[in-house]
Amino acid sequence: MSKVASLIAKTYNASVSLRNTPDKTIRTTLKMLAAALEEQAGVILKANALDLARQDAGNPRTDRLLLNDARIKAIAKSIRKVSGLPNPAWRLLEKRTLPNGLLLEKRTAPLGVVGAIYESRPNVTFDIAGLCLRSQNGCLLKGSSEADHTNREAVRLIRKVLKANGIDPDCVNLLPPERETVGELFTATRYIDVLIPRGSDALIQYVRKNSLVPVIETGAGVCHVYVEKEADIDKALSITVNAKVSRPSVCNAMDALLVDKAIAPVFLDRLKPLFDSYKVKVVAEPKAYKLLKGYPYLQKAAAADFGKEFLSLACAVKVVDDIDDALAHIRKHSTRHSEAIVSSNKKQADRFLREVDAAAVYANASTRFTDGEEFGLGAEIGISTQKLHARGPFALEKLITEKWIVKGSGQIRN
Repeated sequence: MSKVASLIAKTYNASVSLRNTPDKTIRTTLKMLAAALEEQAGVILKANALDLARQDAGNPRTDRLLLNDARIKAIAKSIRKVSGLPNPAWRLLEKRTLPNGLLLEKRTAPLGVVGAIYESRPNVTFDIAGLCLRSQNGCLLKGSSEADHTNREAVRLIRKVLKANGIDPDCVNLLPPERETVGELFTATRYIDVLIPRGSDALIQYVRKNSLVPVIETGAGVCHVYVEKEADIDKALSITVNAKVSRPSVCNAMDALLVDKAIAPVFLDRLKPLFDSYKVKVVAEPKAYKLLKGYPYLQKAAAADFGKEFLSLACAVKVVDDIDDALAHIRKHSTRHSEAIVSSNKKQADRFLREVDAAAVYANASTRFTDGEEFGLGAEIGISTQKLHARGPFALEKLITEKWIVKGSGQIRN
């Protein structure tokens, strides 16, 4: 048996015992993990520095990889929040007695073993482990080589806390970062219940196309902000800037700005100095390019720039004729992640919210809120852009399935 296959089997066996672990023990374990993370922050940051040192200058993934004191505290806070959320498993959904006396109960149940394949972001290691433990699922973590030092220290800490609380450490295992590992994950249908890829669109599509294990897609985010002709200009400017610059390397950041032609001259003129202060690169189609002329970080857009996830301080800008034009553009280029309209016209805003097919649609707010923490769900594994089982922030509440429990007194079927 290979090393990867052995780790997969160990996690499968450990996940069975986790289902019998008292809820109080799991809560205590997560609280201890949060405290241990803060106490061992120096060790984690030292490992993270080794990973950062290998990055090329200007790599947009660097921000995703970076940990610092503030982010460590945020991760610990998130773990504590998850510890306080109710366990989604074992809830009674339905109960009835059949005419033959059989007692039927439908209850939620853990998925079993969750496999995660992700890039760069070491906070995901803690997020997934915490969510899986809280919902009594085992988890297999396949991080990227970029974050390997950080991930190894993170999992070492998690397993140490598990052992201290009498929980089998093999409930959480880190797989080797080499690409060959994924091949064994894809075929482990006996041991893994679901695979969740989190990262670039290329990674997600590769997993979806090759895995025999069921996949929940956490899609790349090509997010639009549409400034409709009846938008409040000040609100629209604030929302646009926030959606682009507050953290440009994440999936809920704005990638394309659509502006109604009726207000484009005024809006784009006022946007220029705001974007300039952050040095936002703008690629614009001809109408927008003409209105933005003189902006120092302006380039002409290629067709491929619309539908591109920039993951940096860059975005595409287009002037549209009306809401019909905007909706058509979004239908063509959206990855169904997060889309926003800014408008004072309730009828137009409501139409946008109904028609746009995305996991999260916004009226008069930044797309940056698409996040498990912001939605009050605790940490998340990712943002699901598919429609089966989970959509939007894929958090604790969705790490479950259902099972029928049937209690009898000797009944047999005629």
